Amino acid sequence: MRLLTALLAILVSFALLTPAQTSGAKKKASDTAKSAPKSAAKDQSKAAKEAPKEPIDINTATADQLKSVPGIGDAYAKRIIDGRPYRAKNELVQKKILTEGVYNKVKDSIIAKQPSKK
Repeated sequence: MRLLTALLAILVSFALLTPAQTSGAKKKASDTAKSAPKSAAKDQSKAAKEAPKEPIDINTATADQLKSVPGIGDAYAKRIIDGRPYRAKNELVQKKILTEGVYNKVKDSIIAKQPSKK
């Protein structure tokens, strides 16, 4: 009889604890579902902001245009402008204007155009 009572007590306590745990899991899932669209929208706007449509010409770009490239801030923009002109964008690393890591991050967003001869 004691065994049945103990077993019944365990089953009742288990039944009482189970709904509390699942409702907490549902709340977490719904919170995640609610925040997912917001974070996706932030990621899209961030990506649109980070990736310029056309490469920025490092020989003619203003400091603000250079700073629109992700990874280039005030200091790098000033160093790029001070080191002009560039024959190729990889000169940013050769002249030690940018580190290799920063260059790898920005190389698809920049270009070094040469002045056209008339």
